[in-house]
Amino acid sequence: MSDVVIRAEGLSKQYRIGERQKYKALRDTLTDALYSPFRMARSLVTASESKTKEETTIWALKDVSFEIKQGEVVGVIGRNGAGKSTLLKILSRITEPTEGFVDLHGRVGSLLEVGTGFHPELTGRENVYLNGSIIGMKKREIDRKFDEIVDFAEIEQFLDTPVKYYSSGMYMRLAFAVAAHLEPEILIVDEVLAVGDAAFQKKCLGKMGSVAKEGRTVVFVSHNLPAIRSLCRKCFVLEQGKLILSSGADECVAYYADSSRSSNLLASAKFPKPASGSPWIKSVVIFCNSAPSAELPMGGVLAIAVQFESESPAHQPCLGFIVSTQAGERILCANNGFQASPSYSPPVYEGTIYCDLGIVPLMANRYVVSLYLGGPLENTHIIENAIAFEVIEHDCWGQGQVPPAKVSHLWWPTTFQFQ
Repeated sequence: MSDVVIRAEGLSKQYRIGERQKYKALRDTLTDALYSPFRMARSLVTASESKTKEETTIWALKDVSFEIKQGEVVGVIGRNGAGKSTLLKILSRITEPTEGFVDLHGRVGSLLEVGTGFHPELTGRENVYLNGSIIGMKKREIDRKFDEIVDFAEIEQFLDTPVKYYSSGMYMRLAFAVAAHLEPEILIVDEVLAVGDAAFQKKCLGKMGSVAKEGRTVVFVSHNLPAIRSLCRKCFVLEQGKLILSSGADECVAYYADSSRSSNLLASAKFPKPASGSPWIKSVVIFCNSAPSAELPMGGVLAIAVQFESESPAHQPCLGFIVSTQAGERILCANNGFQASPSYSPPVYEGTIYCDLGIVPLMANRYVVSLYLGGPLENTHIIENAIAFEVIEHDCWGQGQVPPAKVSHLWWPTTFQFQ
């Protein structure tokens, strides 16, 4: 018996963009059937129709082939829009491929959108059974694991409260806890940790690590490169819907970091409203030497401005960010929840938090900024690798030379004296 549990051959997925299919009643279907021969004749005459169709479609995946063996933990990385989530939806049988096929051997558990299948009017206890049934667990299986699920979510006090009163962090904890205890042969995990505190994220990653050690197959999509390197031995790099590289995790992460370096950097970025969580991040702007720019000379002044919005009054918005190398090594962080916070006049529904980092002693390299927004107790919106900037070599000491970038990630403004 072959130990290959996932085999994809020529996998492709095409979407039509710029059009929305209207709701069709029975009379519309019958009318379409009546007029379809006439439409077919007209399409044969109108040569431009096929061209219009071509111009309104996009290949989210194109000719992707691979094999994953039993017990392998495979990471999938790539830029936004590279086709990662589309691949996982096909593997999860949520959507069908336009071309190609995929063979799956074993029970599949998916963590694509945490909280799908939760009903806001039901209590946490009732939603455990509802959501568990939706993702494929039997009632006796839920009964057996119920205490483990509650312990993992750490919301026992609110278990009999309707989930519509839960914070986004509590909601996510319970949803992840249910899905994580499915015990499938194949676990498919997207970037689901959009909210929650750092301790719970670490707990979730630990759970995925334990699943991998039990010999189950895991396919893991994440922008968290250190997590990819620590959890996965094998990795796929997707670019514009194509599988560019299939190799070891270290090699793929290095390739992804180098390819990202060659792309043009923008000083600002806008973000869509997340499915859950408030307040949320609308945009971010990088300021280098007081001007919007993604290029900072060594010894320059760096600042970050984050615009946010909230559906309910935000009494103490807290912004945190982490600056890392492209390989995921964290260099520095800041959070106004731990320092003197900006003054607000509640209630606050929107605003901009501006952080002046001053002279940042970074060596010449490209760096990425991850953003964390929420309140004093939890993060409600996390964007990993939200924006990037480049530090350019500059003779900041006026000595006609700069230190080699490979020595370290930081230079430090010091004073030397002979005594």
